[in-house]
Amino acid sequence: MKTVVDFIYRAVTGARHIRIIFMPIFAAFFLCILLLTIFLALKLDDYFNLSGPVGYPLNYILSLPLMAIGAFLWIWSVLHFAKAKGTPVPISPPPKLVDTGPYAYARNPMLSGVFLMLFGIGFMAGSPSLVFVFTPIFVVGGVLEFKFIEEPELEKRLGDTYREYKRKTPMLIPKVFR
Repeated sequence: MKTVVDFIYRAVTGARHIRIIFMPIFAAFFLCILLLTIFLALKLDDYFNLSGPVGYPLNYILSLPLMAIGAFLWIWSVLHFAKAKGTPVPISPPPKLVDTGPYAYARNPMLSGVFLMLFGIGFMAGSPSLVFVFTPIFVVGGVLEFKFIEEPELEKRLGDTYREYKRKTPMLIPKVFR
């Protein structure tokens, strides 16, 4: 893990043209993992002829709020990164700590938004595999990547500022009151 953290740290603090080259690669990689997760879950449902976790119209009643809240969190997070002159791609983050907007309540609200959208897609598509297997695996993988790769890089780059922020701000589930 240390070599991955060091690679990302060197890329993040290195030449801007390197970040510009790697940014679409990192973004495409994440998008591919997300789409592959959905695809594999739907294929597994078809293979085992599994029916949805809930029927119509309950699937819409559950999925629409999850997807709306997830999309809102994701977009709100991206806008705060953009305001701080950064992107959501780990290779081209904002140059300083973002602790405003959704980041005042959780360290990774963007990831929380993606998780909520995946659960919503699972209910909308009627996919028990996506709701009960693939999204939880995606959540665990996302949390592990954040905890063991992104956070050590943030601590290395931002130092005590990030450590203090990490100490007082939960990772994914927002604090409603600060």
